[in-house]
Amino acid sequence: MEFDFATPVERRHPSGGDWPSQKWHRYGDEVLPLWVADMDFASPPAVIEALRARVEHGVFGYGLVPDSLRETLCAWSAEHYGWAIEPDWQLWLPGVVPALHMASLALTEPGDGVLTVTPIYPPFLRVAERTGRRPQQAAMRAPAAPGEPWRLDLAALEAAITAETRLLLWCQPHNPTGRVWTREELAGLAALVERHDLFVVSDELHCDLLLDEGARHVPLAAEFPGLASRTLTLWAPSKTFNLAGLTTACAVIPDAGLRRRFARSIKGLTPDGNVLGLVAAEAAHAHGEPWRQALLSVLRGHRQALVERVAGWPGVAMSPPESTYLAWLDLRKAQALEGLEGAPQRLLLERAGVALSDGADFGWPGFARLNFGTTAPQLEAALARLDSVLGG
Repeated sequence: MEFDFATPVERRHPSGGDWPSQKWHRYGDEVLPLWVADMDFASPPAVIEALRARVEHGVFGYGLVPDSLRETLCAWSAEHYGWAIEPDWQLWLPGVVPALHMASLALTEPGDGVLTVTPIYPPFLRVAERTGRRPQQAAMRAPAAPGEPWRLDLAALEAAITAETRLLLWCQPHNPTGRVWTREELAGLAALVERHDLFVVSDELHCDLLLDEGARHVPLAAEFPGLASRTLTLWAPSKTFNLAGLTTACAVIPDAGLRRRFARSIKGLTPDGNVLGLVAAEAAHAHGEPWRQALLSVLRGHRQALVERVAGWPGVAMSPPESTYLAWLDLRKAQALEGLEGAPQRLLLERAGVALSDGADFGWPGFARLNFGTTAPQLEAALARLDSVLGG
């Protein structure tokens, strides 16, 4: 089946409606946005058809999570991850970011420590403060040479743990570096979690976007069954199938006691399921696999194009992401920006008219995150602008 990932979709001034987009409306018309994790591709045709049929019904009252969606996610997990989950392990929620905050409220007490690894997707860094907990951070080990991968620094992680630490916010695959953690790294993490009796929220939002041929995601709780009684696994169709605006995610919690504790704690804090989001999630997982495979092929090509361009930017380093459509650029030694006042992200916005995400928001100033989940023409236009500033 053929899918169109090449034709740009007008998102800033769409015909037929005024639908503001965070990605395309934060900056002026002269700026090309490669920042927030939102792709510029239309969602899978099967999802659009399912939504069209639901909209034509015309009634959007309070809904329930259909059994067919639960069974579909079970089938997806078994086929793609080799993890046999049960329908009643699933709690459907209005997004992964709300789930992070709910988990902090449900599993910790005021003053407890909430630990995460930086650089990290910005909401992780705000959970503890927003929920009255103590923020704790440990840094990853940066690449020793350009092109080498980022590494989990288990010694730094353990050093950050105190008697108050109760919860680890974990990201697998990792946003923003695109790392797919090795089993050795994960085994060390699992031992640390059990040794310090921590709960884990494993955000696996990008797990269906592994870019290397033949790569297969294994959920943390599946790889290490001993962690299942203390782990909440978060999945969503939002990144893979470009459905973020439909605010639907799932917490998979194998342990019945932990599941009851979480469900009881979030009562009244979350709305009922988004009826369109639930329809989209089921259609995506039931019929979206051909589209996903086509998307991965496109993203691999975009990743290669980016690797080649970065090689021509003196002083700029990037470890090729193993997953996601996000690239983490080290701009601290960018020769074109030496001696200029301001963060690299702001300088590139001003001088190149390309909007990237500021590394400072991820806990690492001097870096920037670039979203290559866009059409080839739009990516090429943005890279040409960056060439004009960063190129040798």
